[in-house]
Amino acid sequence: MKLKAFILAFALAPTAFAQLNTPYDKSAMDLTKKPGNDFYEYAGGTWMKEHPLDAEHSRYGTFDRISEDNEKNLRDIITGLAAQQNIEGSLEQKIASLYRLAMDSTRRNSDGADPIMPTLRKIRALQSKSALWVLTSQLGREGVPTFFEVGVGADEMNACNNIVQVQQGGLSMGNRDYYLNDDEPTAKIREAYKDYIIQLLLLVDNTEKEAVEKMHYVMQIETQLAKPSFSRVQLRDPVANYHKLPYTELLAEYPGIDWSTLFLQGNFPAFSEIVIGQPAPIHEVEKILSEYPLEALKAYAEFKLVNDAANALSDDFRALSFDFYSHVMSGVQQDRPRWKRAVRTVNNVLGEAVGKIYVERYFPESSKQRMTTLVRNLQTALGERIDAQTWMSPETKKKAHEKLNTFYVKIGYPDKWKDYSDLTIDESITFYENMRRAAIWNSDFELQTKVGKPVDKDEWFMTPQTVNAYYNPTTNEICFPAGILQPPFFNAQADDAANYGAIGVVIGHEMTHGFDDQGSQYDKDGNLNNWWTDQDLRKFHQRTEQLAAHFDKIEVLPGLHANGHLTLGENMADHGGIMVAYQAFKNATADKPLKVVDGFTPEQRFFLSYAFVWAGNSSEESIRQLNTMDPHSNGRWRVNGTLPHIDAWYDAFNVTKKNKLYIAPKNRVVCW
Repeated sequence: MKLKAFILAFALAPTAFAQLNTPYDKSAMDLTKKPGNDFYEYAGGTWMKEHPLDAEHSRYGTFDRISEDNEKNLRDIITGLAAQQNIEGSLEQKIASLYRLAMDSTRRNSDGADPIMPTLRKIRALQSKSALWVLTSQLGREGVPTFFEVGVGADEMNACNNIVQVQQGGLSMGNRDYYLNDDEPTAKIREAYKDYIIQLLLLVDNTEKEAVEKMHYVMQIETQLAKPSFSRVQLRDPVANYHKLPYTELLAEYPGIDWSTLFLQGNFPAFSEIVIGQPAPIHEVEKILSEYPLEALKAYAEFKLVNDAANALSDDFRALSFDFYSHVMSGVQQDRPRWKRAVRTVNNVLGEAVGKIYVERYFPESSKQRMTTLVRNLQTALGERIDAQTWMSPETKKKAHEKLNTFYVKIGYPDKWKDYSDLTIDESITFYENMRRAAIWNSDFELQTKVGKPVDKDEWFMTPQTVNAYYNPTTNEICFPAGILQPPFFNAQADDAANYGAIGVVIGHEMTHGFDDQGSQYDKDGNLNNWWTDQDLRKFHQRTEQLAAHFDKIEVLPGLHANGHLTLGENMADHGGIMVAYQAFKNATADKPLKVVDGFTPEQRFFLSYAFVWAGNSSEESIRQLNTMDPHSNGRWRVNGTLPHIDAWYDAFNVTKKNKLYIAPKNRVVCW
């Protein structure tokens, strides 16, 4: 069972870094470019030319380059465990067994579709909609997506307590635009999706005629679900996505859904209140359940089951899934090696178990101590930035300081580790059955530890080995896992220009999320609560709209513009992160100015460190896909779109109105 994520992360996806000593590399720069015309190419153009896309990647940048090394570190940990004798039931045994199961293609290819056929036969034999609802509710507990998402998380209006939540879902392509837009690239993806459904259903003993008929049912249902679904921009409005009601009112307002069966079969503890994120799509589910014939609903359930299982079955299932979701949708030419997929599987299921070993092997305590100092310095700098804003009243500044001063900071790894003792990994049963068992365990763990219980502020939403960071508004926390606390983001031996330009911006980025267009709607206690004066809020929105309009004008591909409102929060966090980190950098070096290195001033190296983090290449398919779904801007525009609003960048590189990236001072955004 899934729930919408409130976490605001620094990067597009968790990755990791090799042992680079500096966040920038002069040999990687393209010094033929003028920094004021294309700072992205100037900072990393040569590196990008020397590291073109390979068959395995639709995006390849410094993140991905260094991710390769981190995956090898994790493989060393896991294969080391797999090669030794482990006590049955121990964490080591579970990690080793799951990895061996994930690697055993011979067994999976021999089994073919057999692991899911018992459930498929149950679906096909159903004689009533009520019986179908019982079965799909059971499958939801096993992680199989259905018409919507249901789970448990912090109550945004009472953030110290958890509450059951229902959110829109049911779209196997993940985004309503793929069903509704008529531009040529989207239409091609939609046609490929239809073929994918047919080919997948043919692998589970459907005739061609049956597969085509079921495909039409799936497309009709998912398209109908897509029409009232909130867009990615609409989903960013926390107030519009919060509708709390007593359980008794849920039954009255949504009578077309058998909620009692859903929660009983999902193993939910008793509860009295619930949040419906988006009422219109849930009402649409009522219509679908009422109006569609049983055979259509069975076809939808069958496809959702097979689609969810594809990556845990034989190679022909995996090949179809990869071809559509990775090749067609994002432009990847070749699947990842099996060992990488196996490592990712172990990470996903037993992340903190692997993380505990990872921290012991790769994360020195000295890094945590140095990071604690950096965070404290960034908090001071953000406080100074708040005080410096002439557009904000003393009353609002006081509230902002209260929120800043109550940030809950997490660094490196959790103080308490997740308990996996009740999860069994058994090599005598199939890989698919173990993944089902793990999904049930995870669902039950979430529900039993959260429904009707207070929020555990010590819970981590990323594993320690993740190279990323996040801000969570409902706990007002900033988190920096051990994985990101290594070069080039963080280097205990590097000078402050390097560290503040890299990890300093990461820290400032996450802090600024607490004050971006979304985070600013939550108070110091994590509650969705307006703490702004009316006048200050209007001024703040003027600034955020100015930034959104700036990114709206950016053409990411010919004829395709960025979505400034979808990426507004991340763009604000980049902007604020740079401003705050730069101030902290200047504070830290005020009494001990740094020298010129490699011909670059400390100020120049600060901005080069930031820019080089985003160096990389992307396929056209990936750019199109992420432009519709990802709240982060493309790496090129996290540099060329953000830095022209930073006065210090102009001073560092002598950028003038003669340069292409120049923005007049009166048109530069100033929020924090």
